Amino acid sequence: MRRLDRYIGSSVFVAIVAVLGIITGLALLFAFIDELNDIDDAYTIWGAAHYVLLTMPRRVYDMLPMAALIGCLVGLGALASNSELTVIRAAGVSIRRIVWAVMKPMLVLMLLGVLVGEYLAPWTSSIAQANRALAQSVGKAQSSKHGLWHRQGNEYIHVNAVQPGGKLIGVTRYVIDDQQRLLSSSFAQQALYQDGYWQLEDVVSTQLQERSSSIQYAASERWDVAISPQLLNTVVMEPDTLPISGLWEYSHYLSEQGLNADRYWLAFWVKVLQPLVTAALVLMAVSFVFGPLRSVTLGQRVFTGVVVGFVFRIAQDLLGPASLVFGFAPIVAVALPALVCAGLGFWLLRRAG
Repeated sequence: MRRLDRYIGSSVFVAIVAVLGIITGLALLFAFIDELNDIDDAYTIWGAAHYVLLTMPRRVYDMLPMAALIGCLVGLGALASNSELTVIRAAGVSIRRIVWAVMKPMLVLMLLGVLVGEYLAPWTSSIAQANRALAQSVGKAQSSKHGLWHRQGNEYIHVNAVQPGGKLIGVTRYVIDDQQRLLSSSFAQQALYQDGYWQLEDVVSTQLQERSSSIQYAASERWDVAISPQLLNTVVMEPDTLPISGLWEYSHYLSEQGLNADRYWLAFWVKVLQPLVTAALVLMAVSFVFGPLRSVTLGQRVFTGVVVGFVFRIAQDLLGPASLVFGFAPIVAVALPALVCAGLGFWLLRRAG
């Protein structure tokens, strides 16, 4: 029986890995084509290719549920097309046993997915985003569309790029008085965090008076601001690229500051419940093979998997923003499609016997 479990599990596992490779490759290709719109003298085609490759772990993590759905339909469907599932059922093997044989390799994939999403993908995404922002903002103030704004008192700060290790690229500061008049501006090529403060380097400052202005140059300058590299690394990243631990901490930080953290809670529950979502899609795929897709061709199974996967993704993408607009819990927006898929899968499997 163990040999039979391994045979079923390996067939499904190989199919899922193959499908994951194909759809991830397509996602990387489309992402690279999209990056070509931003190519210039500083951000070259090789920089775009490097950026896209660094985002591959995140795309693998995002594509895992759909790959599990389509791969299970392909792998288990191939056994059904060759009448192997019929022979297995005739030998007295229950559907529950077959489902468990399919779920075993999925547990391994789900564990690997959690590790990639928590450790590898955030790290590579941070490097990719920092390198792209750096290439698009070399020596320029506020040239990066991927930068961030921060305010402390009457000082407004723009940072072009945040690099791992507590290094900022392209720091622009504006000081405005209570009457909203600009008093001074400065631009630093970079800033390094050390001993609780930032050390600015290659600083150009402009002081504005009523009828004149003066420009000052400094090789370095101390900058005291209440923001740490860890917080900057979190703020500069999109919520869906952050690890679960980072989302948890930053969501609580925003809540303590009285700010809206719904986007981060939504991303948190998407990542936490991804194994449940993957298991629900696999269960539905197994039920399709034993039910409505028992005697169809491989192409029909792939087409069905793609359609169901896209419908599921669209439902999640609609419910997620809806939870932010209408104020219901983000966990409901994430869990509801998965519960519907799991319920449909259980119902079809019960009908199949």
